[in-house]
Amino acid sequence: MERRHLWLPCGNRARHHGFSGSAHPDLAEEICAHLGTPLHPVQINRFANDVLEVQLQANCRERDVFLIQPLVPPVQEHLVELLLMLDAARGASAARTTVVMPHYAYARSDKKDAPRISIGARLVADLLVAAGASRVLAMTLHSPQVHGFFSVPVDHLHALRELAAYFRQYDLSNTVVVSPDLGNAKEAAHFARLLGTGVAMGAKQRFSDDRVVISSVIGEVAGKDVIILDDEIAKGSTVIELLDRLRERDVRSVRVACTHGLFSGGAIERLSAFPEVQEIVCTNTVPPPAKPGDKLTVLSIASALSEAMRRIHYGESVSALFSTS
Repeated sequence: MERRHLWLPCGNRARHHGFSGSAHPDLAEEICAHLGTPLHPVQINRFANDVLEVQLQANCRERDVFLIQPLVPPVQEHLVELLLMLDAARGASAARTTVVMPHYAYARSDKKDAPRISIGARLVADLLVAAGASRVLAMTLHSPQVHGFFSVPVDHLHALRELAAYFRQYDLSNTVVVSPDLGNAKEAAHFARLLGTGVAMGAKQRFSDDRVVISSVIGEVAGKDVIILDDEIAKGSTVIELLDRLRERDVRSVRVACTHGLFSGGAIERLSAFPEVQEIVCTNTVPPPAKPGDKLTVLSIASALSEAMRRIHYGESVSALFSTS
């Protein structure tokens, strides 16, 4: 299996290398296009006993190395690839290695909410650092505390600006942004300020991975055009439960927006089946579904990630990018 890496000429500064695993090569290609850099191969081999071997086929000695790999299904496969790439970069005497992780799947395992379970977000963060990560560039982590699980610097980008820029094309005079739960209320409120709209939220209780109950919607939504904002949509159970509550409140129309559009288990089909849902908007932090359907719009965050990588390399401030203001 062959993957690609990028190289940026940097004048008198140390050169910059970036490598992509197999999780989302299209995004890595687009990042390279924004940076105006060529791509070169990385070799990933699988032995007869199912063990992976990774070879970074470019000189990493004293280079600034970026490894682009979202943790998307198969998550464990892509995690091991990333760990091996980190170890390879360290063994090749890279000056600094930054993990560019547009989607951190283990971020949802951020607390001990039942006896004898692991906090996966912290454990995987420790694994990445132990394997050689010097820095992490992430996009819309599931909860703020995950940022603190890493013992190395983290630049945490958000996609609210890209989403807001897209939704400004519509007439928003009768629009309200709705968060499915209180945990995402801060982001929803900020998104509403960017759009100049009102905000509401659902009162959600989760019982299992695919069973949630939203007992009510807090805020004025009757007769409104609604934008549902969530950080991630997997099976879509939360959004579907919220749609049922919004239907009871006689909303006029619904658009669904999220950063990470995983859309597993036929989520796109289930969401699209609601006649009031006019559009589903996500970004390309993860590969888009094979059958996206007519209602799905995918926005690119390659420009934001590439600019963050450029600023990290040159020692410039990244705060203007990861700030949602």
